[in-house]
Amino acid sequence: MRALVVYESLWGNTEAVARAIGHRLSATMAVELVVAEAAPPGLDGVDLLLVGGPTHAFSMTRATSRQEAVDRHGAPRAPARGIREWLADLDRPSTPTRAATFDTRTDKPRLPGSAARAAAKRLSRLGFDLIGDPMSFRVSGYDGPLLDGELDRAAAWATGLAAELPPH
Repeated sequence: MRALVVYESLWGNTEAVARAIGHRLSATMAVELVVAEAAPPGLDGVDLLLVGGPTHAFSMTRATSRQEAVDRHGAPRAPARGIREWLADLDRPSTPTRAATFDTRTDKPRLPGSAARAAAKRLSRLGFDLIGDPMSFRVSGYDGPLLDGELDRAAAWATGLAAELPPH
């Protein structure tokens, strides 16, 4: 089995979660991690797709929210393309493909909305077979760090997703 983890990260928190997920999944399958800026539009040979990004303005980031993160909150850089844009360009899978989504979000203030839920809706419309619930991982403030235990929670979530896959 082959998993592809596509993520977007501004401060490195979502990347850390993606790496924890990928590391856990690598015990049972081949895993490739790729930033949304470099992710392919097609997924030939991928059995499991995981997509993650930070929650901005109640959903997936936009070019304007990424730039605002740099200008107003001190993010080191704004990726030119996030998961929103990658999902907009993503091809419908040619074979049944399972998918799951995750996001990072501030712990305080707790705001509604979720990049993971928005990404899951887009993947569902494209015909992906969603497994697991969209998952949120909490960060302290805008820039983090991740709250204690969140990387362990990410690894445990990945274990649960792997358990939902058929034996290969």
